[in-house]
Amino acid sequence: MKKLLIATTNPGKIGELRRLLGHLHFEIISLSDIDPIPEPKEDGLTFEENAEKKAVGYSVASGLHAVADDSGLEVFSLDCRPGVFSARFAGLKANDSANNAKLLGLLEGMKGKERKARFRCAIAIADPHGNVLTTVSAECCGRIETKPFGSNGFGYDPIFVPDGFDETFGMLSDKTKSGLSHRALAAKKLVDFLENNSGLVT
Repeated sequence: MKKLLIATTNPGKIGELRRLLGHLHFEIISLSDIDPIPEPKEDGLTFEENAEKKAVGYSVASGLHAVADDSGLEVFSLDCRPGVFSARFAGLKANDSANNAKLLGLLEGMKGKERKARFRCAIAIADPHGNVLTTVSAECCGRIETKPFGSNGFGYDPIFVPDGFDETFGMLSDKTKSGLSHRALAAKKLVDFLENNSGLVT
C-alpha cells in the first residue's frame, strides 16, 4: 500500500486528517513515524504558500508523497490577525493557552461584529520530486468567545464559535466538526482530488 506522509507532529492535526483521509487506499503515516527531518521554513505570506513549502520540503526529504497544511485564525477587527502567525501569536515558543489569552486580551471590551472571525486552512500535496500536485483551501466563519470553553480540539478551538452554533469548537464532537471545520472542508477537497486523480499518486 502506498504511503502518504502527513507532514506534522501535532497530534490534533494528525488525528483529524487521519479520520478525513483514512478511507483512501494509502498507509497514512506522520512525521512521528519516520526519521527526523529538518522543518521547512514557514516564511510565506499566505496559508497556501506555507502549506506548499512544507509539502515540498517534506516530500523531497522523505521520498514520499507528503500532505501539509497551514491554517490559522483571522479576526476582522484586528486586520485579520493573527493570520499566518496564529501558532506563534504570543511568541515563538507560545502554547495554545498563551495564544488564546493574548487574543482575548486584544478583544477585551469588543462586542458583536468586532468579534467576527474565520478559520482558514490550506492543504497542499507534493510528490517525492517536489512537484506540488494541488493546493486546496477552505474557511469556517464565526466569532470569538469571551473566554475558553471546552477541551476538545486544539489551538483556538476553545474560543471560536462557528456560525450557526452556540458552542465553541472545543465543545463540539469530532463528528460535528468533521462536517464544518476549515480543515475538514479543505481535506474533503483534497480527497476529491485524490479520488479523481489517482494516477498522480502511484
